[in-house]
Amino acid sequence: MFKIGDVISYLDMCREEGCNLQRGMNYRLRPGYSVILMSLRKGAPYVDRVEENGKVLIYEGHDIPKFRNSPDPKSVDQPRYQSRTKKPTQNGHFCNAVERYRKNPLEIERVRVYEKIKSGIWVYNGLFLLDDYQQERSNGRKVFKFRLEMVDADTDIDETPDTLEHNRIIPTQVKLEVWKRDKGQCIMCESKDNLHFDHILPYSKGGTSLKKENIQLLCVRHNLEKRDKII
Repeated sequence: MFKIGDVISYLDMCREEGCNLQRGMNYRLRPGYSVILMSLRKGAPYVDRVEENGKVLIYEGHDIPKFRNSPDPKSVDQPRYQSRTKKPTQNGHFCNAVERYRKNPLEIERVRVYEKIKSGIWVYNGLFLLDDYQQERSNGRKVFKFRLEMVDADTDIDETPDTLEHNRIIPTQVKLEVWKRDKGQCIMCESKDNLHFDHILPYSKGGTSLKKENIQLLCVRHNLEKRDKII
């Protein structure tokens, strides 16, 4: 299983999840959790954002599919139900999950989040809890906004939510600056495989996720060696 900050390829991500990920929202891709793909890059198709110093993700729902002779997906409200079958869309599944949680907090949906930072380069952002949604007006239409709160980096998917502590997302811009500065390779051995965005001073010891000066690229071997020394 990936650790928060692992740099992966699209194929790595698909292998981990056991399928070709063709869409951004994947409700209950496997028993026990859902998967979303996000992007904060300029020109991304959806307006995702990070709040509360990196512990909360506001994820925009998805548009209707684009078909020949169909309306521009960006011109109509994001759907909760499919127009023909009336079954829930991915937006609908996520809305339903939030409404179940409101009735019973033990049923909170767990979501694994992957972020695209460059073409062909993804980062595993960790496990989140889906705890709210709302509809917002955007350019004359309604869009869904889902609120997800990050849980501890070492938390197992099967742990209960009331035992979890919070971590922080490394901002996309910081990731890009570190990637450029470290030349997309481990600073110790120049390996370009199995990379990880590492906190120089760990978050648990007061280190920040918000400044590139505290983030570096390490391969898995040097990341583990460093962790052993800190422990």
